[in-house]
Amino acid sequence: MMKRILAALGIVLVLQSLFALCLVSSLQLLVLRNAPIGVTGASPVVDAVTSKVSLQRLSYTDESDVLEAIDQSKLYGAYLPGLKSDTLIVVPAKSFFGRVELEAAFEDVAKKLHRPLTVKTVKPLPMSDRLGGVSGLLLIPLLIGGYLAAVLVLKATRTAAAPWHVAMLLGYSTVGAVLTDLIAGPGIGAYENSHFWPLLPCFILIAASVTLAAAAFQRLIGPLGTLVVATLFIIVGGAAAGGVGVFLLPDYWQHIGAVFPPQQGITLLRNVIYFDGNNITTPLIVLGLYALAGGVIIGYLGRWRPVKKIGGKAPSHRAESTPTASPGRPVVAVLAALAVAAVMQCLFTANYMSSAHEPVATDLPIGATGASPILNAARKNLSLKVTQYPDETAVKDAIDQAKIYGALIPGTTSNTLLVVPTLSDVAPLDLAGNFEEAAKKLRQPLHVEQYAPHPLAKKDPFGLVESLMLVPLLVGGYMAATMLRATTGTSVGRWRLPALAGFAVLAALLVNLVVCTWLKGYPAQKFWIVWPILALIVAVVALIAAVLQKLLGAAGTLLTVVVVMLFGNPSSGGANGVPYLPAFWRAIGPYLPPRNAYILLRNTIYFDGHGTTQALIVLLIYLVVPAVALLLLYRFRTPDSHVTPETEAEATALTVPVGGLP
Repeated sequence: MMKRILAALGIVLVLQSLFALCLVSSLQLLVLRNAPIGVTGASPVVDAVTSKVSLQRLSYTDESDVLEAIDQSKLYGAYLPGLKSDTLIVVPAKSFFGRVELEAAFEDVAKKLHRPLTVKTVKPLPMSDRLGGVSGLLLIPLLIGGYLAAVLVLKATRTAAAPWHVAMLLGYSTVGAVLTDLIAGPGIGAYENSHFWPLLPCFILIAASVTLAAAAFQRLIGPLGTLVVATLFIIVGGAAAGGVGVFLLPDYWQHIGAVFPPQQGITLLRNVIYFDGNNITTPLIVLGLYALAGGVIIGYLGRWRPVKKIGGKAPSHRAESTPTASPGRPVVAVLAALAVAAVMQCLFTANYMSSAHEPVATDLPIGATGASPILNAARKNLSLKVTQYPDETAVKDAIDQAKIYGALIPGTTSNTLLVVPTLSDVAPLDLAGNFEEAAKKLRQPLHVEQYAPHPLAKKDPFGLVESLMLVPLLVGGYMAATMLRATTGTSVGRWRLPALAGFAVLAALLVNLVVCTWLKGYPAQKFWIVWPILALIVAVVALIAAVLQKLLGAAGTLLTVVVVMLFGNPSSGGANGVPYLPAFWRAIGPYLPPRNAYILLRNTIYFDGHGTTQALIVLLIYLVVPAVALLLLYRFRTPDSHVTPETEAEATALTVPVGGLP
């Protein structure tokens, strides 16, 4: 038994560490890598920029050719040299962060070379998708819904992909696609209603490619196929999806992602929404091959080889003919399994899309050391909560306490705007853009300056690492509890609490080694103080799952996923910051573990632990109460629910959100 327990928890440790490695290494830098840009002639500005930024120059005859290439979704931008001034074309729909880097690099070089430059935006992002994250957010429910459908049908039928599963899974892909389309489009307004019908077949294809491939893996290698699909499609493929722009991924992730459905799915969705469906041949072929290969494997093996039985006897025609058998029972079980998958898919669509598709600040806290017409003008376009401070020292002290996201310091000859990159990846851009525009209209000088008590790590220029590593910590916690329950066949035992506590400590150490030591995602001197925080986060989720599993059985893990991943994670605020959440998500976040975990982690690393009291108290309550409950449940020998190696909870325990901005 002990060997089985160690093996089960060892698998979770490997998956959790791999998940952290993949997510952080793929998204921590967000710099352009060999990104294609168009040029219409030689320019010292382009030469200087390409010496610093990894760009692939493609020559075009004139601006019309460039614009045609942009319409084909082939370029991230273009530079058009002129006789007296130059033009930089940026394409936000291709990549929001790519546009930011291109614009900053070219404006800086043009200024140094005294070359007049005009920036022209083509394919702008709408306010409903101001960071370009909708394509990635759409991938989440399609990926997880398709995966869950295959796994839960396996459990319901106890057969590894019989031939009739193809039609059933294709039917589910269609229904799930319609639900996702209705919720994200007409329901939430993440994209225009005119895109409803063009996107629907794309949704069906993405879901079908995942669910049929998952079923094929199950048919080939049994229950282990579930783990293989989760690893390849969710952990590895999801990290390489390129929701922020494929050419912002490291080169190896660009190539790895090209062979998996997530990256091709995001490319397909982005090009249909913003580029009139141009340049989608490759995504259609790759996704179609996954769906076709999965269907062929299932059909061929089902026709010529006996259907594999998983976890007990498969339903048979003989059994259905006996007096005690219920002919409708297998059908009811399948419909119930697909209903669970559909509900989860709808929740992933509604929650992640509503919380993140339109990150606009509400009452963004900033400081000021006096009245200023620039501040009044900036407030017309940006919702600010302004606190007055006596001087610059007091302002910086408030920033050190993680209380404000920036500050305006009016002066007699010039004005200074402080922005805090360690609190938010978006707020510095919003503050700088709005205040610079206001200062320009008022013809007043303004200097923008970054300030933080501790600078961001060089390998984390946008402050994304803490948000990225949070997801593997949460997932690892409930996976550990689920695997332990499935391996031992019980939800209680005197060893359960120390086993989960030991797992949390070891898991935290491995994630810390991967993210801090290997990937250098945060300063090395924070290693030892971060370790117990990571252990606390993992332990909290593991104990919550353990108690709910004891009380509710397999449904306990499902409830844990709903609370932690479907409501907790979207309400964490992440790298954008809490002010960028809609009202509902801002309101519930303080009561759930993910936001408190993120604040405790970020403020410990970059703000010397200031502003972490409430977060620490909430997490300790979530730790102590389940721990005591677990001890009491063991002490009084409460009845335990039946556990089988393949449960709905196990399937749900491997579902993780991927694809969009954290």
